[in-house]
Amino acid sequence: MSLAILHCRAQYGSDAPPVTIEVFLSGGLPAFTIVGMAETAVRESKDRVRGALLSSGFEFPQQRITVSLGPAEMKKSGGRYDLAIALGILACKKHFPKDTLDNVEVYGELSLSGGIRPVPAILPAVLQAAAAGRRAIVPKDNELEASLAGTRVYAAASLTAIAAHLSGRELIEAAAKTDFAKVDPTANDLADVRGQQRAKRALEIAAAGGHNLLFIGPPGTGKSMLARRLPGILPAMSNDEALQTAAIESVLGMPVAMNGWRQRPFRSPHHTASAAALVGGGPGPRPGEISRAHNGVLFLDELPEFNRRALEVLREPLETGRISIARAGGQAEYPARFQLIAAMNPCPCGYLGDRLADCRCSADRVAAYRRKISGPLLDRIDLHVEVLRPSTDALRASAADGEKSRVVQARVERAWSIQMQRSGVSNARLDGTNLDAVCAVGDAAWALLENATERFNLSARAHQRVLRVARTIADLAGAEKLMPPHIAEALSLRCLDRQT
Repeated sequence: MSLAILHCRAQYGSDAPPVTIEVFLSGGLPAFTIVGMAETAVRESKDRVRGALLSSGFEFPQQRITVSLGPAEMKKSGGRYDLAIALGILACKKHFPKDTLDNVEVYGELSLSGGIRPVPAILPAVLQAAAAGRRAIVPKDNELEASLAGTRVYAAASLTAIAAHLSGRELIEAAAKTDFAKVDPTANDLADVRGQQRAKRALEIAAAGGHNLLFIGPPGTGKSMLARRLPGILPAMSNDEALQTAAIESVLGMPVAMNGWRQRPFRSPHHTASAAALVGGGPGPRPGEISRAHNGVLFLDELPEFNRRALEVLREPLETGRISIARAGGQAEYPARFQLIAAMNPCPCGYLGDRLADCRCSADRVAAYRRKISGPLLDRIDLHVEVLRPSTDALRASAADGEKSRVVQARVERAWSIQMQRSGVSNARLDGTNLDAVCAVGDAAWALLENATERFNLSARAHQRVLRVARTIADLAGAEKLMPPHIAEALSLRCLDRQT
């Protein structure tokens, strides 16, 4: 009788709970049993492991083999446990010392030829292995993303290579930390946008405080162009933020991008996207667009054309920064701390208020069009900005005359640094006592805000969001206290929908 114990991790959303793999060889009639709520793909690993061992030149033991995957009450799926099971059998047959598997986590799906196939969601698993102080053995094709986790990673393409490494015959060098290309600062530069100074100012405020933003204007005025330049003026991603975002792509089986590492994601789903496409779903369930936009920007163009149900599911993640998905095939939770940028026409034909085109829409049609977006969702959008047709003089101006994204980003990062030192979160996420302490308002500024609240019928949530935006405007100006001009500008960027 012989027992080998190995470590691996399951995949549940963006979480990777630990799984202990116990391989026990005993006397009796030859049999191969896997216990521990193993789904079909895991149970089929018996045939993959047998074929891989024989193809790699190892003798398959003619004994009773019992593999226990613990904890028993947690479902196990996929082929990620194949390599660990095979190494457990080899350890029991003394092909290498069992203690070489101490403090090591093993991942990989085996082919019948003895090759090791990549597995999805390797980055979240290796990140948590690093937090537990363990090394990792991974497939060669997963080496790039696994090396980001900050622990010692050994990658190989075959079972024989791993066995030779553990026995000390042919050691595998630990994977080197990957150096990625830097983001090109000239791509999607804000200087390319001609005119639209008010909209650019709103974009800078949104970036500086992490605020959600809605552009309203006729077709062709540059709403989408402005939105696509937001990632270029946002503060640079920290190492933790970059790893969180890469982990979501890893869950989806997407390769880690060699270009644009630390570039904030920009997701722009089409308006025909369903609620499941936005929040995630499927048998898995898998992350959706809002999770892929984590630590970045979610851009919804033609906002009223989205399905009403699809828009309403955004309300929870906009408040909490996370989304819980419950399906028949399982339950998962994913991060979804994104910045929402939306764009819409002022009316169905798009030309209400345009100085060069006549609107053909009746007041009832305009009202019905705007009612497609619910009040609670609009309340969660901090800035509502009108984007008008630029003048011919603005269109004639050179891009060299405009302010570069890197210049705006420097101001944004200074304001961001003030917020992090003061409260540890962006102004858009201030709440409770933090909001009261950070957004203390004098009598004159408070009177201005109270008057606007009554005049424009602002909700309590909208009232607080005006204060957060005003705090960001003050931070950009380097002011310690909120003054009436800060409140006035915040109101002017909030109450557009009440004025039109």
